[in-house]
Amino acid sequence: MALLWSKISSVLPPNEEEFPLHFSDKVESSVLEMMKRSRRQLYSDSDGSGRIINAQIILDFSWEKLNTGTWRDVDKEWRCVYSYGCLFKVAALCRQELPQGGIVEAIRTCDMGLLMGAAILNNILQVVVQILQKEVRELEEDEREPIDFKRIKIENPHAPAILEELAVPRIKCPSLESFNTNYLLPVRPVILEGIIDHWPALNEHPWSLEYLRSVAGCRTVPVEVGSRYTDEDWSQTLLTVDQFLDRFILNKDGVKDLKGYLAQHQLFDQIPELKEDIRLPDYCCLGEGAEDDITINAWFGPGGTVSPLHHDPQQNFLAQVVGSKYIRLYSPEDTDKLYPHQSQLLHNTSQVEVENPDRERFPEFSTAPYLECVLRPGDVLFIPVRCWHYVRSLELSFSVSFWWS
Repeated sequence: MALLWSKISSVLPPNEEEFPLHFSDKVESSVLEMMKRSRRQLYSDSDGSGRIINAQIILDFSWEKLNTGTWRDVDKEWRCVYSYGCLFKVAALCRQELPQGGIVEAIRTCDMGLLMGAAILNNILQVVVQILQKEVRELEEDEREPIDFKRIKIENPHAPAILEELAVPRIKCPSLESFNTNYLLPVRPVILEGIIDHWPALNEHPWSLEYLRSVAGCRTVPVEVGSRYTDEDWSQTLLTVDQFLDRFILNKDGVKDLKGYLAQHQLFDQIPELKEDIRLPDYCCLGEGAEDDITINAWFGPGGTVSPLHHDPQQNFLAQVVGSKYIRLYSPEDTDKLYPHQSQLLHNTSQVEVENPDRERFPEFSTAPYLECVLRPGDVLFIPVRCWHYVRSLELSFSVSFWWS
């Protein structure tokens, strides 16, 4: 454990004077004093029995601030306070004799800071979690069980027969000018072939359950529980990737028809190994925003998971890496026939169950023209801004989407 602490301390500021704690009067003086005490303990060799207690006080107080009111109204300073609390707690844990489970707790603490906090000290929590994760991998290398694929419930990959006149057009590696002229400007959906064949996720590091376990098994991530976000029993929770795989993919709990989906935009920032396996599509350069403005989302889950008919406020490249998906697209011009929810929260989502519509409640829906496709590994679907789209995973699926303006 002394060696682990040596690795952690080497990435901290060299001394207390170079460890900044600059906050406005929005942060109570009592909280700032507690952070200064934790900072002092960080560089002290005195008895550390109070280190974890002090860090937890900072975490508990800032957690209350993060969960008061709506997330967009949370001041960034309190997110920074929470991240400092996570750093102090991880440091306290790593200065004592830890079993393997203690290292996993330290990793979870880093992940909570990365998910709920704000970047501090040049994103030091990301640096620390990489050190901890390497430690866990070395301990688990000989203990990890191979995945029994017989446990995985394979959905019947049923997809409607795609009529030629309804099929989303396909084109192989168009030039930037051709894509801009024929699809981007006239806002026409298209499947681009051959543009991600060079991704490590499809070559050097083919994404699989084993690979996901090896690079991210102990990492805590947000998981959506339920088949679709419009269901009444839909919810969100935090699980490690290992727990997600065991519960929702391998179904080790034995719960019938249990659905869960890993769908979030922070996964690639949390786990750089996965981000290194993908590349931005070249066509994103046709947008008006900077590269840093592009949002990259992960979509991973079992067959049968559905994204209800909805639209997004940005252009979207949906890249299929593992498995296949059935997708149907409708023009923004036919919005009235798609019966959007009236509530502000779901105004971009249709009330219609696309593959089993209630024709009495939604009589105009069947008159709305659409295009459809089955997206397979290596395919990239361009979904124009505000284009309505419905997605159903036909089998175990991992997709990456790029939202850009």
